[in-house]
Amino acid sequence: MACKLLHVARSAYHKWISGKPSLRATENERLAEKIEQIHTESPDKGYRRINDDLNHDHGVHFNDKRVLRICRSRDIKSTIKYNNHGCTRQAKNPQHLAENLLSRQFYASKPNEKWLTDVTEFKWFSATSLCRPG
Repeated sequence: MACKLLHVARSAYHKWISGKPSLRATENERLAEKIEQIHTESPDKGYRRINDDLNHDHGVHFNDKRVLRICRSRDIKSTIKYNNHGCTRQAKNPQHLAENLLSRQFYASKPNEKWLTDVTEFKWFSATSLCRPG
């Protein structure tokens, strides 16, 4: 009755109640011990470099995602943090500051009186070179 209420298969419940871990779980435990050993030897390594060490030094081949999942479950992180340089320029130092011609008065009494667009992506345009209708 409880399995039906919790939407759990009876076979899954009986497998869980037996207390035996699956082959995958035991393999993950052995892998986690090796990962922790590599991490204690050199804590600057992230999951990719740990996986490279597993492949090269220990002869154990696993997917990066599996190593990452185990590292996350054991809270294993690299001690090195890299700066995120990003691809956009800083808003603190704009290349060109355009004059505010509309002063947030966006209402137009007739069509084609005011045209607006976002030109932040176009480096070859400047705000003064755009044509102003009217």
